[in-house]
Amino acid sequence: MYVCLCNGVTDRHIREAVDKGCSSVGELTMRTGCGASCGSCLDMASEMIEQMRAELPLPVLACAA
Repeated sequence: MYVCLCNGVTDRHIREAVDKGCSSVGELTMRTGCGASCGSCLDMASEMIEQMRAELPLPVLACAA
């Protein structure tokens, strides 16, 4: 689904960015262009980032064990 119509950013683009470590709307805008034009997509993008980050597994600590 398209999240940012102005710049052609889809939910897949956002998921890929979050999987690669994107953790804020500002960073998402720099990486994908989402929200760089009219900004009407920023609320939805922010919610998606929060939801996707909550679904990510916790990182394994290198020094544990």
